[in-house]
Amino acid sequence: MRHKLGWVSAAAAGTSLLTALSAAVIGGTAGAAPNARAVLKGSQPAWATSAHLKGATSGSDHVGFRVYLGWRADPSSLVEAVSTPGSPSYGQFLTAQQFRAQFAPAASDVSAVQKWLRSQGFQVDYTPANSLYVAAEGTAAQAEAAFGTQLNEYSVDGTTLRAPSSELSVPSSLKVQAVLGLDESSYLVHTDHVSADGSPPAAFVNGGPCSTYWAQDTTANTLEPTPLNTTDGVITSPSGVTLPDAYSGTTTPFAPCGYTPTQLRGAYGLTDNDTGASQTVAIIDAYASPTIVNDVNEYFSRHGGSLFPSLTRSNFTQVVAPGTYRHPESRAQDPQGWSGEETLDIEAVHAMAPQAHIVYVGAPNNYQDLDAALNHVVDRQLATIVTNSYGWASEALPPGYIKPYYDIMAQAAAEGIGVYFSSGDSGDETGGSGDFAAATPDWPASSDLVTAVGGTSLAVGADNNWLGEWGWETGKSSLSGTNEHNLKWTPAPPGNYLYGSGGGTSRIFPQPWYQAGVVPDSIATAHGHRSAPMRVIPDASALGDPNTGMLIGQTQTFPDGSVSYSEYRIGGTSLASPLFAGMMADVQAARGSVIGFANPLLYAAGSSAYHDIAPVAQMAVVRSDFANLVDDSSGYVASVRSIDFDSVLTIHTAAGYDDVTGLGTPAAEFVSKLAGTNP
Repeated sequence: MRHKLGWVSAAAAGTSLLTALSAAVIGGTAGAAPNARAVLKGSQPAWATSAHLKGATSGSDHVGFRVYLGWRADPSSLVEAVSTPGSPSYGQFLTAQQFRAQFAPAASDVSAVQKWLRSQGFQVDYTPANSLYVAAEGTAAQAEAAFGTQLNEYSVDGTTLRAPSSELSVPSSLKVQAVLGLDESSYLVHTDHVSADGSPPAAFVNGGPCSTYWAQDTTANTLEPTPLNTTDGVITSPSGVTLPDAYSGTTTPFAPCGYTPTQLRGAYGLTDNDTGASQTVAIIDAYASPTIVNDVNEYFSRHGGSLFPSLTRSNFTQVVAPGTYRHPESRAQDPQGWSGEETLDIEAVHAMAPQAHIVYVGAPNNYQDLDAALNHVVDRQLATIVTNSYGWASEALPPGYIKPYYDIMAQAAAEGIGVYFSSGDSGDETGGSGDFAAATPDWPASSDLVTAVGGTSLAVGADNNWLGEWGWETGKSSLSGTNEHNLKWTPAPPGNYLYGSGGGTSRIFPQPWYQAGVVPDSIATAHGHRSAPMRVIPDASALGDPNTGMLIGQTQTFPDGSVSYSEYRIGGTSLASPLFAGMMADVQAARGSVIGFANPLLYAAGSSAYHDIAPVAQMAVVRSDFANLVDDSSGYVASVRSIDFDSVLTIHTAAGYDDVTGLGTPAAEFVSKLAGTNP
C-alpha cells in the first residue's frame, strides 16, 4: 500500500547516506537552552490530516514504543571495506562486542533517555546490548505530555490507526533520532493472516488438472469425454473440457502443481554436496505456527529423502526478541497468524540448505516489532544469513522509520551478516499504470545494505532440469462462456495486470559502489526521472511466481471444521528470498568462510554464475482452481496467467541486468563461482 509521503533526498556529495539520514530525522540545535525541545522530523505520517481525523485517542489507551538513539559514529567506510572483494579489509568483520565498542551510543546518553522516560511515568522495558534503542510503555496521555503532541485516531483506507497530530519533540539534551510505535504507519503494509479463533488458517488445495513438471499437461490434452457444463466460466467438471489456447497457434501448459525440493535443487544446479552444512540461517516473520515442526517433517518425509534431516532442537530454534511480547494491543497479535509464511520460509530454506541450522525469529505482531526482531538477530549474531519476507509497499515512509532499520543493516554488514529481503509482489507499485511519478521500489528491499531478491516464473523439466525462466509479472484472463462453442479468455491474454516481482529505482539511496558499471544508466536514472544514478532493485532473483511455485505442506482448517495436514502451491518473492538465502548458505559452506553483505560479491561474480532472464512474449499457463478453494463440489474456475507481462509497468526484463530480475537467477556455476571469488 503506497502513501504520498515526503521522499528523503539522496545524500549530498561527500556525505555518507547514514549521515544524511541522520540529519533528516534530527531537529534542534547545538548549545540550546536546557529546556529547549528538539523536533523529530519525519515522526508524523502524511496521512494524519484533518480530512482523515476520527477523534482523539483515549488517554488511557496503552502505547508501546522504542526510542532510537543511533550510532555515535558512522560505520559506512568500514562496511564498504569489509564487504568488497579485493579490499585489504575484505572479510575482516567485527564481533558484536567490537562493533558496540566503536559505534554504540554512549552509556551516559542511554542512561539519560531511560531516566527521562521514567520521569515521564513510562515503564522502561528493555534496552538491547547494542543500546540502539530504549523500549518503553505507558498510556497515550503520558506519551502526549512527554513528546509534546496529541495522539489521534485517523481513518486510512478503511482502517482506524493512531498517529500524532504533529511532529514529536524531546528535550534537546537527549540524543534521540527517532521514535517507533506511537503511530501505526507500518500496520498499513503487512497482511494479517490471523484466523479469528486462533485455529490453523483456512484451507487451500490445488485444483486440477496441474502438471507434475513443466508442460506435462497442456490445452492440447483432454481427459475422458464427459458432458461440458459451464456457468459464467465455472466448470462443473474439467473432464473432457478442451480449453482454448492462451495465444493462437501455441498450446498452453497447465500450471505446475508446485515444484518439490528435488525439482528446485535440480533446476538451480545444486548437488548432494550443496547442503549448507555448519551454516545458520535466520528467518524473521510475524507470529509463529504451533504445528511447524510436524508440518516440515511430514513434508520432507514425502518429498525429501536422506538428504533432508528432520527438524529437531539440534537444527531448529524458535526465538522471540526480548522486550516485545508484553501487552498485546489487538487480536492481530495472535501467535497462530502468518503460519503459511513461516511454513513457506522454513521449507524453502531447508530445501536448498538441508544441513543448515534454522533460527526462526517471530515478532509478536505484524506491524510494530519486526525492527526489534532484526536487531536481536544482528546484535546477538544469531546467524550469518537473515531472510525477511515482508516490507513496506514503497519507500514513501518518514525518515524516522527508515533510519532505525538502516542502522541495524549497517551493524549487520560490519559484523559479516548478510541480510536478504523479498523485493515485493506488486511490480513497480503503479498497479499497471506505468506512471513514473508513482513508481517505487519497496522498503527495506531498496536499502543499499541488503540483498533484494526478485521473483521469476520457472519451467522445470521431467528430469528436474532447468528448461527456462522468465520475469515474474502476471497478467490474468478469466474463462467466460456457457458451452464448448463459446469458451474464450476475457480479457484477451495477456489480460489485466495482477501481480509480479517488485523492482525499480530508489528515490532515497544513491547508486552504491557495487552497482556502478553494471546497472545501465537508463535504469539507474529511471529513464531520466532521477537527476542522478540511484540504487536499483532487485539484486538477483529466484522462483517467485505462484503459478509456477513451490509445493508446501502445512496444517490447515477445512470448511467442515476438521484440521489436517495438506499441500498446495505457493509463491511470491516471499518464496524467492528464502530460496536464495538457502543457496547462499550453500555458497558459504563451500567457501569455508562467511560472506556477510553479499552484493559486492554477487555483482563481481560474472555472468556465468547466473541465468540471464531475457524478455519473452506470449508465454502463459492455465490455472484450474477449485471454486470453493478445497474440493470440486462447487466446480472449477479456470484462468490464463500470462508470464512476463511487464509492458504496463515502468520496470522490464532485459538482457543483462534488469529491474525485474536483477543479475538473474543462480545457474549451475553459481555456488562454485561465488565460493571461489576472493575467499
